Amino acid sequence: MYWSIIASSERGEGWRLYYRRIRDLREDADLTQAKLAEKLGMHKTTYTNYEQGKREPPFSFIIRLAEFYGVTCDYIAERDKRAK
Repeated sequence: MYWSIIASSERGEGWRLYYRRIRDLREDADLTQAKLAEKLGMHKTTYTNYEQGKREPPFSFIIRLAEFYGVTCDYIAERDKRAK
């Protein structure tokens, strides 16, 4: 998958690279995990598992987050330091 290739080839941290940015965006928006999950129409446990690295988020989820926050997928992937 495209995202895992980027993560493992750049920093060797695997998917953890993306969880940090996902958490930071949520905290910057002053949202709890429960509130964000509600806004995204998903179960809190599912969102929490993505953020904590317990489950690999699908690319469609990364796209939804990018649209929700008004950032690029590259920003979430930490391939771009600018929010947009």
